[in-house]
Order: sequence, then structure tokens, then C-alpha cells
Amino acid sequence: MMMTAAKQQGVGVQFQCLRLLLLRGIRSSRYFSDSVVTKPKLEFDESKWLTLPPFPSTPDSCSFSALKWVMRCCPHIPKTLIHKLFRLRQVRTLSPPPHPNSILKRVGAKDTLNSGDRIILPHSVQPARIKEQHRSRSRHDLTDEEIEFVRSLVIHKDAALLVLNKPPGLPVQGGIHIKHSLDLLAAASLLFDHYSQPPLLVHRLDRDCSGIMVMGRTQTSATLLHSIFRHKTTSATSAASPIIGAIDETILRRKYLALVIGCPRRPRGLITASLAKVVVDNGKSDRITIVDKSTSVSSQHAITEYQVIGSSSNGYTWLELSPLTGRKHQLRVHCAEVLGTPIVGDYKYGRHAHKKWGLIEEVSSEEELVKEETVLPFGLDMKRGSICEKRPRLHLHSKQIVLPNVSEALQNVESGTSSSFYDLSGVESLELVAPLPPYMQTSWDFTNS
Repeated sequence: MMMTAAKQQGVGVQFQCLRLLLLRGIRSSRYFSDSVVTKPKLEFDESKWLTLPPFPSTPDSCSFSALKWVMRCCPHIPKTLIHKLFRLRQVRTLSPPPHPNSILKRVGAKDTLNSGDRIILPHSVQPARIKEQHRSRSRHDLTDEEIEFVRSLVIHKDAALLVLNKPPGLPVQGGIHIKHSLDLLAAASLLFDHYSQPPLLVHRLDRDCSGIMVMGRTQTSATLLHSIFRHKTTSATSAASPIIGAIDETILRRKYLALVIGCPRRPRGLITASLAKVVVDNGKSDRITIVDKSTSVSSQHAITEYQVIGSSSNGYTWLELSPLTGRKHQLRVHCAEVLGTPIVGDYKYGRHAHKKWGLIEEVSSEEELVKEETVLPFGLDMKRGSICEKRPRLHLHSKQIVLPNVSEALQNVESGTSSSFYDLSGVESLELVAPLPPYMQTSWDFTNS
């Protein structure tokens, strides 16, 4: 049907009104947008944000994204949470002087950082984690004896770090079917000197490995320690470190003591063999193995120095191992697959050698009853497992570490003596030694008698 002239005129008027309203909306939105840009930004309130260390000046700064820096500084925060913070645009940067102070800017995950930029995260990230840890530990109801045992593991304490002598059999981190882990026990037992934040992990040790375990007492010290450990690996593999540019290669030295089956052909040497993870048992488990760089399998370069420090007439050899890189199961795989001398008690990578030497017999139920009545807290038993028994435990112990005095370095920054968070030049070194667990001491005495 044809529209009448009156109706056409009415539609035209309505269209003009809608057009005017739309134009006014666009103009007002433009005005509002301009006003937001010119309006001074909110000032920085430190109590509402978690400030990460300033980004250092490095040759490859242009390729270092904000996401990568947050993951580097906050290894304890789940990656999924970090990605969520960027996705919700809750990550900010704080530019250094001479830029205006206390001005926050949003930063994207792929945005690059300038020297001195500090990334700011919502302060709720850290307290939520602390609260969750304390709630998790409260369910276990630690006794005074258990707390005293955890505190007895501390062999060094200062304002920046804690160093523990980790007992064998205690996992470092929690997981499926793990009731007690070192990180949660430390959060519940090692809050010394009115520290509100629990100690933070900066490296790992295998569950059955014993010895020196370093933890940071603050987020800042943990970040610096984590960078030192990572730089040791990157410098050993001839890769430029994005964290510490002009750091001495000997700033971190670690020595492990291992008892192996057999004896290497040479008394000392340098092992350089790449490692990769492979799936076995129809996908039920995995293991680390030596791979050729030319293969398509994703691998990690691993370097270990070794030295024979003692041999026994019964075919055992004590080795001093110095890892120059930090790869999963690096020392165990290098000893078993490169040297051909698996570590005693390593049934994952040396099962065939243990069978040949008769060291893999199952313990009978009667022998289980002979165990001491007084077992250590958390079900730990460090006396049983020497080579004098039918089924010895893993004989791998992190006995010594030399690292910079991080507390002194941070004090230099606060006092103005040093202008860089990562300036470790002139800082004294800490040399720490952890005694052997009783079962390894028994094996030491037996082989040297």
C-alpha cells in the first residue's frame, strides 16, 4: 500500500529526531573520551598493588615482553592466573624518574618494557596465596614437635633468605596424593621475625634427594635468587641472560655428593648431553633421557662436571657432581646414561644395574616391623637405606652451595650504595654446607673403612 503524504512527513520527522539524538550522543561520547584522556590519572597507592622489581637494561630488551617478565619474577603464581590478569587488563606499569611519579599505565601481555619500568599487580594476588597456604596447613594441625622439626632444618637465616637441609623423602611442592610438602610446611613453621610473607621457593630438589634448599624470605629476594639460578643455566649454555647482564659466571656454585655403582672410565670430566622427556608405559609415566640435538624431539642442553673422590673394593664410587645447568633429573641421567654408573638407590634410571648387583630385593614384612618405634615427624626415616641393607635409598645429596649475599646486595640498594637491583659486584659470597643424612653417612663409613 502507498504511504500517505502525512505519514511520510511523520516518518521524516522521526528520522531527523533520531539523527539529532545520535549526533548528540557521538559528540558527548567524544567529549567524554577527550575528558578522560586529559584528566590526571589516579595516583599510585602502594598498599593496593604488588610491585615487581624494575626491568633491567639488557641487549635484548626489545624482545622481552611484559608477560615473560611477570612469569620470571613470580614463579609461584600460576600461569593461568597471570594470563587472566592480563586478559582483564589489571596489570600496570610504573615508569621510573624523570617521568612523573606515581602514574600507572595499563600494559598488555605482548608489550615490551623499558629499562627501569616496574610492573604492578593487584595486591590481592599475594595475600590470597598466603591465606590459601595457611588454610591448607591448618587442616593438618601441625604439632609443636612437627614445627620444631621443620625449624631444625634451617642451617642459615638472614633478612633475605632461608637455607634448609632438606630431608630425603619430603617433596618440595604439593601435588596429587602428597600430604606434606616443604613449601607448605615452611609457610606454617618458618615465619620468623614477624615476617608476614612465607618463604618462597627459588629452585627444586627431587623428592628423594637431600641437602641444601634455598628459599627467599620476601618477594624481592626470591626474584633475585630465582634470577641467579636461571642465569647459571643460561650462561652455561652460552645464551645471553635477560636478567643479569654483567654477572660473574662463578657467582653460583653447587656441589652434590653421589654414591654410584661402578666407576667412570676417567677420574674427572665434563658431561654435555641434551635431555628430553619421553612418555613410557603407554602414557602412564614419563622419564628423562639423552637425545641428539639433530632429532625433532624438544630438548634442553645440560652440562655437569664430575670428579671421583673415592672408590671402594666392593665396586662403589663416590662422585662430586657440579651441575652447570639446572635440568630435571640431570645428575641422575648423566650418571646412568653417560657415565654408565647409576646412582645407588636410583631405581628409575638404574634398575638393570641394581638387579645385577642384587640391590633391588623387596623388603619383607618382618623387616618392616624392625623399624624404629620413634619415627621422625611426617613419616620420615633418615637412618634406614644405606648400602648395608637390601634396598638402599637414593644416595644423592646437595652438600654445598656458594652464592652471593643477597641480603647485603638489597641493603646496598636501600642505602643508595648501589643503584641497580641486580648489581652484585663487590658483594661477599655465602658458602654453606649441609651434613649427610644418617643413612648416607653409614654408607660413607662402610666404603671408607
